[in-house]
Amino acid sequence: MTGDSQASLSSPSDRPHTGEPRVSPSGPPASGRAEAVKAAAAVSVTVVLWASAFVAIRAVGHDLSPAPLALLRLAVASLVLTVLVTVSRRRLPRVPRGRVPLLLTAAYGVLWLAGYTVALNGAEQHLDAGTAALLVNISPLLVAFAAGALLGEGLPRPLLLGALVGLGGVAVIGLGSDGRGDRVGVLLCLLAAVLYAAGVVIQKVTLRRVDGATVTWFGCLVATAALLPFTPALLAELGSAPPEAVLGAVYLGAFPTAIGFSTWAYALRRTDAGRLAATTYAVPAVSVLLSWAVLREVPTVYGFVGGGVCLVGVAIARYRPRRRDPAGTPAPATESAHVDSRA
Repeated sequence: MTGDSQASLSSPSDRPHTGEPRVSPSGPPASGRAEAVKAAAAVSVTVVLWASAFVAIRAVGHDLSPAPLALLRLAVASLVLTVLVTVSRRRLPRVPRGRVPLLLTAAYGVLWLAGYTVALNGAEQHLDAGTAALLVNISPLLVAFAAGALLGEGLPRPLLLGALVGLGGVAVIGLGSDGRGDRVGVLLCLLAAVLYAAGVVIQKVTLRRVDGATVTWFGCLVATAALLPFTPALLAELGSAPPEAVLGAVYLGAFPTAIGFSTWAYALRRTDAGRLAATTYAVPAVSVLLSWAVLREVPTVYGFVGGGVCLVGVAIARYRPRRRDPAGTPAPATESAHVDSRA
């Protein structure tokens, strides 16, 4: 497990707390800048792991159907997170306290971890992995608008411009896709994008009350429970599935889910939801490279160009101009005060 993902499980700063905003007029303290660096590293891990998930789902999707694959993936993730949280905290993990945090965490688990996973698995039964990644990546725009309207994050120009540039890069990659698929696959991808966006917004609200490790762990447990009716189908398919498919499902649970969602929660607690979601425009670009390396699928010129445009969009979306104090001395850019207050 990486250092960043470990931090998401045990960092003291993940503990719920209240208080005044920690942003001073002259800029954030050194500890705040260190947290920003850690958050950037955490989301980088997430992007790579989530990109690898599209490749892994494509590799094992012919042997395990959508819901059973999601059940196995989330069961593995629940087991891994239970062990990691227990070891890091030296005690058994506890469910969120309070009715509202409990319901929010459960909703996040059902909508994003269960619903999105099943929808994406189903979509890749009809569409190739690259096309699925492209269609799902309308979600950062949905998150940006939802977070601006519902969470008070606003819609700063760099975020909107970066999101549009990133979406343009996704469209360029799409020009090189063979376009195979059907309406069912497209509709499932769009459903996955909506569930993704809803999950991010709900998770952002939940992280104001519950630490990231608990949100991810309990969300996985709820998602696994929601998929338990598919246990007989999973057992039947495991009897005929090759070992490579089972190992692929285990990888999906341990890495893109357990670690990837932990590092995501760590970064989301410290970053605006819209700005962080825009970072995931890099996922299709990384998916193209991973497909090239793992599946020997040579990317097209459109893939290279579109991937570069996606990364430019991410850089623009994450840009924050340096502010000046009253004396005219440049002050480091800060995150939104409502994020750092973590009320």
